[in-house]
Parts: sequence; structure tokens; C-alpha cells
Amino acid sequence: MAVRFQLLGPLSMTDGTDTVVLGPSKPTNLLAALLLRSNSIVSAGYLQQMIWGDEQPATAKAALQTCVLRLRRLFERQHVLDTPIEAAPGGYRITADERTLDLIEFRARVRHGTALADDPAAELTTLRHALTLWQGSLLANVRSETMHRDEVPRLVEERLRTVERVCDLELTLGNCGAALVELWSATRAHPSHGRFREQLIEALYRTGRQSEALSEYRGFKEYLRDELGVDPSPALQKLELAILRGESLGPAPESEHPQALPPAPLPAALPAPAAPAELLAPSPPPDPSPSTRAAAPPAWTPVPSFTGRATEVAALVARLTTQPGTELLCGAPGIGKTALARHVADLVRDHFPGGCRVIDMADRGETVGTGARDVPEQIDADPRTLLVLDDVEDPGHVRPLLSARRGAATLITSRRGLAALVATHGGRVTRLDLFTAAEAHALLRAALGTERVAAEPGAAAELALLCGRHPLALRIAAARLLTRPALRIADAVGWLTDDPLTRLALPDDPRLSVARVLDGALERLAPPLPAVFAALGRLGRDRFHPADAATAVGAAGTSPLTPSETETALERLADAGLLEDGPPGPYRMHPLLRGYARTRYPDRDPQKV
Repeated sequence: MAVRFQLLGPLSMTDGTDTVVLGPSKPTNLLAALLLRSNSIVSAGYLQQMIWGDEQPATAKAALQTCVLRLRRLFERQHVLDTPIEAAPGGYRITADERTLDLIEFRARVRHGTALADDPAAELTTLRHALTLWQGSLLANVRSETMHRDEVPRLVEERLRTVERVCDLELTLGNCGAALVELWSATRAHPSHGRFREQLIEALYRTGRQSEALSEYRGFKEYLRDELGVDPSPALQKLELAILRGESLGPAPESEHPQALPPAPLPAALPAPAAPAELLAPSPPPDPSPSTRAAAPPAWTPVPSFTGRATEVAALVARLTTQPGTELLCGAPGIGKTALARHVADLVRDHFPGGCRVIDMADRGETVGTGARDVPEQIDADPRTLLVLDDVEDPGHVRPLLSARRGAATLITSRRGLAALVATHGGRVTRLDLFTAAEAHALLRAALGTERVAAEPGAAAELALLCGRHPLALRIAAARLLTRPALRIADAVGWLTDDPLTRLALPDDPRLSVARVLDGALERLAPPLPAVFAALGRLGRDRFHPADAATAVGAAGTSPLTPSETETALERLADAGLLEDGPPGPYRMHPLLRGYARTRYPDRDPQKV
């Protein structure tokens, strides 16, 4: 079977059985650039722009040849035979067709749908089939600012035109409920898109929800004035007037048929680099048997300013959309497990027409079946539904659900490793660590704005270090700065330095506190684990072996532990997400957790320890 390339999501290749998500690299950039202009000669200059942007090496021509060689070797390892890379005068060319490249298939399906304009139902089916080819954040694993600026937005626009047409067809056919499912997501993902908002308001009005339709109009009007300084379009104003008067809207209006946009022209000179386009996931298709029942907005909204975890995101999206099963996200408290689950669930929602069901397992009590009772029976084994079980503590709480959903997509977050669950029910484990320095800096840029961070690069780096590159700490610090726009980052660093654990908290929500989150994690542990954790904070270093831990426990004045008891305690702390790594190497405690153990936890009531 021919190997197929997938551009409409993280760049990947599949033989129909296994999918390989390519890691971020220069050859990955090269492959994306060639596939975007497949079946055409792509100039060496254009390829160099897509790979290196402004920072081209002095030997760019030779470096490009090296990238081509590495890509050809990858093709050999993956048995890519039907999509060769050909050298041509002035550049290179890759040959592809509908079988081997999803972008070509998408455009072919859209053209076929357009040809069925006289049969709205057939056109709708064809266009919906085309949209299923989009599999998440476009080229998320391709780190080319030039490509995300010049090429990706054009592809996104092709998809948006198709979604517009699909919604118009649903309204034309009287499927207002199905249109609402699509439009709730589309308007939230693209808040300035006037046509989506107009369609949503129309769909609400056609289903008898006049007050909600007017509320949507007023909200959009305020958004346009506050953010863009403009008024709604004449068509939207006319629609509002018709709703106020209670007039019949008549047949749904026809939109333009979607068409593929021509490739962007090559610039005469390379423009200044810009940040990658903010891409939002495709919106969910309706139930295969849609009705005109009222649709509700999605229960789980996308994570604002989500950054980092590119490798984990690409791998999770690829597995959930091609080989669905149980995915476990594990890691320390506040490390970003829930945020990653929300982000991935948002990216893959096109593949789950049954929707995404989220259960917060933190407050489910101790009975085994408690969590399962919150899920309707018909959803338990429904492969069309993505089930997210957030903050699982005990494997027994979720085993009944997993037994009913074998082969269906389930996303679990837990501070624990849940090895017992993996042993009995299988699953693929993704363990999250601290952000890299680059990811921490990217989060601050996304949250505070590039200009504010660029004005104080040294202070921004200090802030990331002070937060231990811990995602929750970084978001809390950024939120404090956002509510004080006149405050310099350097001033915030100075203020936090005096007592970071106490001050990394938001006064209007006690749950958003690093110390509060860690308090909750320690309160779940049985003796002697809290005492061992507190003793480890006094070691004075981040990495240690079991013998070091035994010495620290003895020095703390608590009951000494045997070597076997020490190893068991360390393994349980690691399973709870409070330590990392472990045998055969040393254990590691995140700096923020070590500071907490050293400065705050010993102050607790000794009886609790």
C-alpha cells in the first residue's frame, strides 16, 4: 500500500496501519514546503526561506542538499516509493495525488461537492467528508515562521470557506440543530468571523430562540467595537432588525462555493518573520441523524494561549485519530495535564461526532462506580465519543468505564502513574515534565504579548526561572502581570522573590495557588510519605539516591526507615507525581516542590505529617 502524507494536521505519514508523526526538524520543514506545492518545481530559494527564514546559513545551498539527502533516507526507511523527491532545474519537485496526499484529496472532494450544487444533500455529504480530512492543529510540528505566516493562513481560509458552505447547506435543508453544533464551535474559535456569527444568529432565530439570537448579535457588536472599532455588516444589521420585528427569514441565503486558493506568490525579498499563525481546531460535525433540536455550546472551551508540548500534542492527536484507545497523561501537580487534555480534545473533536464527555474525578468519592454513573449508558461504549476522565486518583474508579469502552478513545489525567490500570486495561502513558526554557518564554510571550516580554528579556528569563518553569506558576505570574499592565516584569520578579510560594496565587480564586495545589497533593498521601517528602526538601539538591533519602529522613528526627521502606516511599512519591525519574538513576525533585517541602510543609501540624 502506498504511503500517504498528511498535511492537514501535524505533518505525518501513514501506511494505513501505522502512523509516524515527524518530529520538528529542518527536513520536516523541507517536506512540508514540497508537499504544499506538490507536482510543481519548487525553487531552492523558496525552500531555503521555508526552512531557515531570515537566519539562513552561509552555506544554505549545501545545507539544502543535506536536508534533501536526509529526507530521501527517511523515505527509504519508511518504504516511500510512490512519492519521490526529484531534482529539477533550480529546485526540487515531489509528485503526489489523492492517494498519497490529504491536501489534494481535500481539494478534489470540495470540487466534487461544488459540482453537486443542484443536489444540496449530496453536496453536504461530500463537503462533510472533505472536512474529516482535517486532523488538528495545522502543521503543529513544523517550526517555520515563514510557512506559518505565508502558507498556513491560506489553507485555513480554504477550510473556513468549506465550513461556511456546510452551515448554509444545513440551514437550507432545515437542519438548524446540526448547524448550531457546528456554529457554536466555529464562532468561539474565530470570534471576528462575521459570516459564522451571522449564521449562528440565524440558526438560533430559526429554532425559536429569539432572545439568544439577539444576545449573540449584541455580544458580537460589542466585540467588534471594542476590538476592531467597526460596526456589524449591513447584512447582520438587517438580520437584527428582522428578528426584532419577528419577521420570517424565508429561505436560507446561498454562500459562495468554496474554492482552493492559489499558492502565495514568492516575495521578491524575504519579509520580516512573524509568529506562527494561531490555528484553532476544526469544529465538530453533527450527529449522523441530525434534527432541529436545540444545540448547546461545547462544555469544554479551548485553553487560552496554549503553548508548548508540541511533540506530545502531535503524538496524541495522531494516535487518537488513527488508533484510538486509552491515553494517560501523568505528572506533577500543576504541570499542565488538564490543559493538555483540553487542548488535545479540542484539536481532535472533528473525529468524534458523538462529542467530548468530561468527568472531573477529583470529587467522586471512594466508591468504585461513582464516576461511571455520571455517564449515560449509551455513551459508555460509543466509539464516536471521546471520554475525558480528569484527575483520576484510584484505578478502581475508572475500570468499569474502560471495560465498557475497549477500543474507544479515552483520555485520562492523573498525578499518579496508574501502573495498575495499565497492567489490567492497557493504555499509552505520556508523562509531563517542566517546560523547557523556550516553552516557558513562549508561554510568557503568548500571555503577556511579544512587545512586553521583548522589552524586558532578562526579567522575563528571571521570572521563568523563579517559577521553576512550572506551567501553573507561570500562568499565575502572567495573570498577575496582566491585571497590572503598568507593572514592569522586573518589579514582579522582585516582589515574588521574597516569598514565591505564598505569592504565586490569585487572590480572587484560592484554587489558583501553587501552594494550595501542592497542599492538596500532600493531603492525599498516607504516612510516612508526607514526612519523607518534607525531609527530602532539606537535602539541598534536586537529585538524590535512596541512601541520601534515608539519611535525610533520619536527620529530620522522624522514625528511621529500612532501605526497603525508603525505596517503597520514594516509588510512591514518584507515582504521586512529587518526584521524577528514579531507578536505575537518581530521583529528582522539581525546584518549586523542593522549596515547598523545605519552607512550607514542615510548618504543618505534625499530626498530619
